[in-house]
Amino acid sequence: MNLNWNSKQITQGDRRAPNRAMMRAVGFEDSDFDKPVVGVASGHSTITPCNAGIRPLEEAACKGISSAGGMPQTFGTITISDGISMGTQGMKLSLVSRDVIADSIETVCRGQLMDGVLAIGGCDKNLPGAMMAIARLDIPGIFVYGGTILPGKYQGRDLNIVSVFEAVGSFQAGTISREELNEIEKHACPSSGSCGGMYTANTMSSAIEALGMSLPNSSQMSAPSPEKKSSAEESGEALVRMIRTNLRPSQIMTRKAFENAIAVVMATGGSTNAVLHLIAIAHDMGITLTLDDFEAISKKVPHLADMRPSGKYLAVDFHRAGGVPLIMKLLLKAGILHGECMTVTGRTVSENLAEVPDAPPAGQDVIRPFSSPVYKRGHLVILRGNLAPGGAVAKTSGVKSPAITGEARVFDSEEECMDAIMSDQIKPGDILVIRYEGPKGGPGMREMLSPTSALIGKGLGDSVGLITDGRFSGGTYGMVVGHVSPEAAVGGPIALVREGDVITIDAYENLLQLHMTEAEMEARRKEWVKPESPVKNGVLYKYAKLVGSAEFGAVTDA
Repeated sequence: MNLNWNSKQITQGDRRAPNRAMMRAVGFEDSDFDKPVVGVASGHSTITPCNAGIRPLEEAACKGISSAGGMPQTFGTITISDGISMGTQGMKLSLVSRDVIADSIETVCRGQLMDGVLAIGGCDKNLPGAMMAIARLDIPGIFVYGGTILPGKYQGRDLNIVSVFEAVGSFQAGTISREELNEIEKHACPSSGSCGGMYTANTMSSAIEALGMSLPNSSQMSAPSPEKKSSAEESGEALVRMIRTNLRPSQIMTRKAFENAIAVVMATGGSTNAVLHLIAIAHDMGITLTLDDFEAISKKVPHLADMRPSGKYLAVDFHRAGGVPLIMKLLLKAGILHGECMTVTGRTVSENLAEVPDAPPAGQDVIRPFSSPVYKRGHLVILRGNLAPGGAVAKTSGVKSPAITGEARVFDSEEECMDAIMSDQIKPGDILVIRYEGPKGGPGMREMLSPTSALIGKGLGDSVGLITDGRFSGGTYGMVVGHVSPEAAVGGPIALVREGDVITIDAYENLLQLHMTEAEMEARRKEWVKPESPVKNGVLYKYAKLVGSAEFGAVTDA
């Protein structure tokens, strides 16, 4: 056990007296130097509703740490609101923030010699950023999710932030009035908490619970609920127990634990971003996770939760129906989950799930039994072909036909594509290509929720394909393919596509193909000129220099 400030270290002489003096100034007394020092990395911020309710959770976690005999030391970390920055240049900083969060938590915990770390986050990149830091540090660690937002209500239906993006397209298509658009905007986000469907934040909170790195049943609680605060306090107590027994992330986040997390993402219809983030977390844990691992697990895991964006229900409904523990129990009973994996409770997955029912409760259809799944296989499909030799990720849930062949409409930025959609230049059968939006090319790998939502709002969601070297929001659905690798900015095949080229997207055959001979592609490759980077200094410049390919998690330390 690495108790950096215990009495055995301090009595080695008076060399630590200046250190102790500084710590007394923030509340340490003589007896506190015998306690484990626990970092509480808080993502509290009023920038976004996702993080605006974190302060009470921070206080509850500190209370739990103190009552269990630890000494909590709080510090802050950043956030970017994906929902607010979506569709703007600000979205280029979203994925960047993941690595800034990871770096900042790692920096503080190493610099201050923390014995353990409890990280609290809400918005999308808070979760993988915190988990990357916990993996790098490999000191006892636990994650506390800020919680999901409550659903908005308008004219008898549930709303969430994606409702607004889609309403913009519907207004432009003339199917709703400006007054209705305004009312949807006003009612969509009624509380603190992260976006309410199985979007990226709720997907990653589910995956972290499945990894064993947060308390059972904590990943889908609503942000304003009393149980969320209680869970934060219990998490603080659990972390001190982990420190006492030296239970570390490397004993929990094993290869099998990552397979459990992937299985839960598939069963719940989670975000494509989970592919990027789980690969990155595994990288920092020293585990090689590949796109092929996702495809292999997707083939054997049915899609069991009927969740938005492609389904009917929100996270609060999912939680009431049994949430992640029920999904995990169904997978365990089917022989898909690794029940022997250790968790932050000090018990195994099987032990944690012992009292969870073997079947979904009657009278609900949020969580389906294995006998009648939403889809027979997982919804995330890995595509390869001459357009994506490094791989690409498609999300097939809610898609009427996961195969389309059409002519390319080529755009070198999200804004160019959005202008074409909103001015009715896109027709059924088109394949939209948005490039130079990858990790290096953006830089920052923006999410394309605005164009995909506009397509749906205009009634083109089932008849138009979209491929990009950028990302998609967890709120996206439709015939869309992201993470195309290699990206355009490094000369990937997507950079060679021209207007009118024929492209096939075929999720049945795991294919993303440009209908062109290798000789033709090679000729274009010789003509291609690498575009000048749009940034010359600052964080985006550094990020573009360091970041790797999406197929390897877009990490900056490889």
